[in-house]
Amino acid sequence: MATLIARKKPAVEDPNKLTGPEKAAVILLALGEDHTQIWSQLDDEEIKEISQAMSSLGTISATAVEQILLEFVSGMSGTGAIMGSFEGTQRLLSAIMPHDKVEGLMEEIRGPAGRTMWDKLANVNEAVLANYLKNEYPQTVAVVLSKIKAEHAARVLSALPEDFALECVQRMLRMEPVQREILDKIEQTLRTEFMSNLARTSKRDSHEMMADIFNNFDRQTEGRFVAALEERNREAAERIRALMFVFEDLNKLDPGGVQTLLRAVEKTQLGLALKGASDGLREMFFSNMSERAAKIMREDMDSMGPVRLKDVDQAQMTMVQVAKDLAAKGEIMLAGSGGDDELIY
Repeated sequence: MATLIARKKPAVEDPNKLTGPEKAAVILLALGEDHTQIWSQLDDEEIKEISQAMSSLGTISATAVEQILLEFVSGMSGTGAIMGSFEGTQRLLSAIMPHDKVEGLMEEIRGPAGRTMWDKLANVNEAVLANYLKNEYPQTVAVVLSKIKAEHAARVLSALPEDFALECVQRMLRMEPVQREILDKIEQTLRTEFMSNLARTSKRDSHEMMADIFNNFDRQTEGRFVAALEERNREAAERIRALMFVFEDLNKLDPGGVQTLLRAVEKTQLGLALKGASDGLREMFFSNMSERAAKIMREDMDSMGPVRLKDVDQAQMTMVQVAKDLAAKGEIMLAGSGGDDELIY
């Protein structure tokens, strides 16, 4: 599962935009590590909720901190801006909880979002979840699938080995109401064996990261790096090349996807990009335009005359990025160069 680096959020100025747990997190951060006795008065669910809020709080302005403190303790003011982070949260919790309990809590916070275990599973990629469940008992899988949304369960079943999936379906058809003790045990197992491992291993694959970097090279630089890497590590070079999505891969778009992309790309960028495209890819785009629009585009391209390779590369990279953005929104489907069934989101 790919991990994204979020842009730094602007400081919160209006405390009314914060939830109750977030305000509680602000106060505890403002009090610092010398007031850990407060944490000892909270139950596990309250600690988890406040910790979750604290770890994603970001920067709170000094003015907002003052207003929040005044809501709870009359006369308290003047504290400085504070920053909520995973590290600060873990440090505070370590002072009042056993190390293994803190580690488990922080791993769960870092894992997929969701208040309950079943909410979290809804945010786990179906292939990842299926890969874990295929090693479990069919009855356990049946319980898990019965607790998540139907559309997600359908995708997970499709990703399981067919015979195993059918066995799980039969178990679901015959399933009686699940005892609370059994459900609790399954949740605990998912939390300790699956979610914690998922949080630790969800860092982005280094080859995916390099494929994205290589995608943003101009073609001469890309060729130079790929050739040099092939000499030193052919396996890595081949894996990166398979993960890369390049301009020519747009020829795998279906007609609906092509037309959606055409509506999203500036005409000047499209013409410049097509100047450097293969004849087949160029005709694929033209065939998805009206006859008049295709004629105008050809005339515009002819009127450009010679163009710099650098400008063509930039226009093509822009189109690829637009296509990726559309795919991330679910508006088109892209097949990666690594195979017809691989999707890029």
